[in-house]
Amino acid sequence: MSDTVRILGIDPGLRITGFGVVDTRGSKLAYVASGCIKTNAAHSLPARIKTILDGIAEVVGAHRPQQAAIEKVFVNVNPQSTLLLGQARGAAISALVGAGLPVAEYTALQVKQAVVGHGKAAKEQVQQMVMRLLQLPGTPSPDAADALACAICHAHGGQGLGALATAGFRVRGGRLV
Repeated sequence: MSDTVRILGIDPGLRITGFGVVDTRGSKLAYVASGCIKTNAAHSLPARIKTILDGIAEVVGAHRPQQAAIEKVFVNVNPQSTLLLGQARGAAISALVGAGLPVAEYTALQVKQAVVGHGKAAKEQVQQMVMRLLQLPGTPSPDAADALACAICHAHGGQGLGALATAGFRVRGGRLV
C-alpha cells in the first residue's frame, strides 16, 4: 500500500475556477495536473453553477484525489460579487462532498503564508513559488497556480513551509508574529 496522498486544490470563481492536483509523499510534492473551469458570462447563473459542478466532478473522476482543499471566500467591497463567489464556491464544495472527499478550507492568507512565506504575497509571487516547489517547466495561469497553492498548503498541514508551527503566533500585516 502506498503512502502517497493525492490532493485536489480549488480556487473558486464564478468566471474561472482553478484546479490543481498534487501527490504528496511525506514532505515530497509532485505535480499531477492543473487547469481552469471557465463559465460563459452570457449564460444564466444556474447554468454557470452547473458548469462548475460538472467540471469539478470531471476532474475528480479523471484524477481520483483522496482529499480536497478549497480557498475560503473573503468579503469584497461589492456584496453582490461576494454572493456570486460564494455560490461558485458552494457548487465546488458540493461536487467535492458529492464525490465523498474530505474538504479542508483555507483563507488566502493561509495559502500564501504556506507557499510564499507571507500572507500579502502578489499573485506573481504565488505563481513563481508554485512553479519552483513543483518543479514545473513553465508558469501556471494565476487561477491554476492559486489552486495548486491551496493543495500545497493542505499538504503542509496548512501550517506554512516545512509545517511551521503557528501555535502562539498572531497574524499582523500578513505575517506571523
